[in-house]
Amino acid sequence: MEAYFLTARDARRMLLSRETVKLNLDLRRTNRTWEVKLEGDEFVFPDGTRVSKETIERIARDEGSVYFVKKGVYKAAIAGEHYYKLVPTIPPTIEINGIRMHRTKGLSPLQDTRNKVNTVNPKEGETVLDTCMGLGYTAIESSKRGAYVITIEKDPNVIELARINPWSRELFTGGKIQVIQGDAFEVVKKFNDESFDVIIHDPPRFSLAGQLYSEEFYRELFRILKPGGRLFHYVGNPGKRYRGKDLQKGVMERLRRAGFVGVKRVEEALGVVARKPGRKGRGV
Repeated sequence: MEAYFLTARDARRMLLSRETVKLNLDLRRTNRTWEVKLEGDEFVFPDGTRVSKETIERIARDEGSVYFVKKGVYKAAIAGEHYYKLVPTIPPTIEINGIRMHRTKGLSPLQDTRNKVNTVNPKEGETVLDTCMGLGYTAIESSKRGAYVITIEKDPNVIELARINPWSRELFTGGKIQVIQGDAFEVVKKFNDESFDVIIHDPPRFSLAGQLYSEEFYRELFRILKPGGRLFHYVGNPGKRYRGKDLQKGVMERLRRAGFVGVKRVEEALGVVARKPGRKGRGV
């Protein structure tokens, strides 16, 4: 059974209807529409689920959340040690304790993803490591370009929200993406030398995952990258300072010490690119 997704905007359209309203109920992943009927004080969804007008009124007031209907009405959110929720950007981003996992000012999460992937341009037949999956847009974009992708996600709550999110569906359809749940710092140690053509490293902020910015971790990434392989490392806004230090500058210095060459900033993607030298006689 499919789920039907609602935002505040959709709920307001429902409240304006007198009989039947046609809505896109997959967060605009497709152009498809579904009919929702008003019967008395209830809205009836295509699967027969009935939702009270009072519930739809509550959703209409919640601009910052995504809801879904599947034998009931649920907010696409998980409360635990942290608070996780889908945010109704198009496509959705994920918010953890109020911090969004994609850039959303002036560009969509999809364009943010493409800016990152374009820096290393995965090709048909290449193998890509995506170190921090999130909602999986990086892995999905890389696979659409013909690459086989291994993606790692530490947090089971993030994986659960990805399973809910219609824009993340390709992660779990058994195609050219393999999802590994685990800590990237430990998981990369299990890969063989020279396993990947491309690594896209998009870690949480330094204050939350400092080990993923360490020289020790970069040496592991260097080891598992093929000669001539490419690395993109998202760092964040190069104009910002972290406790008085230029975070990108420190990242670049540690990457060079780990053996990477061609290390340089990529401002449009707010990160750093680098490569592993090629074997002798083959250039870099």
